Amino acid sequence: MNKDEIVLQTKIAFDFLQKLYVEVSYLIKEIEGLLAEEEEEFLIGKPGGYQITSRGSQGLDVNLVMYWLTRFLSVFFVPKKWTRRTGGRTTTKYSDGLKVIQIRVVLDEKDISEPYIYAGVIYDIVDKQRNYPSKFEELIRHIEYNNTKIFTGDNSINYEDAYTGFKGNFFQTNLYEVNTSEDIINKIITPVLEIFRAIE
Repeated sequence: MNKDEIVLQTKIAFDFLQKLYVEVSYLIKEIEGLLAEEEEEFLIGKPGGYQITSRGSQGLDVNLVMYWLTRFLSVFFVPKKWTRRTGGRTTTKYSDGLKVIQIRVVLDEKDISEPYIYAGVIYDIVDKQRNYPSKFEELIRHIEYNNTKIFTGDNSINYEDAYTGFKGNFFQTNLYEVNTSEDIINKIITPVLEIFRAIE
């Protein structure tokens, strides 16, 4: 491949990634709007403003370079009664019965055939240290940093470490099979709400 072809392919690759990230952001915003209309009045969690949570890196170590690109990302949604919104952030303190909806978009991962959405509910959250993570917004970062230990391919999660413990019930749907508002409702919103409302 000559230089001109490499320059063109580099441009095409970055254009595609930008379009993919924009489409994922629209998907998340549509999920946000639909969940806000539910009786629980779900709010999107804002750990550091209106943003996704993902493990990133700017390190030059070979093992860290793979995290330069956002390969997986997550957001969470919590009923209005369990969180407090101040400015551009939310604060979701641990409380009895706290449960949240988490949406993870996995764009690239070892041994997957295509990108997918992993959606479900995290509940039975145990705060072991009382200082970190002291609220769910910190826990979501902890979860993404430890994602390979937590998301092992099983739809039922029962995780515990020195800082926290929690359970989760999840399901998976292929990202490119969610193309319309009806798909979002049928393949994400309806099943995740069924899980959420079934957990006492």
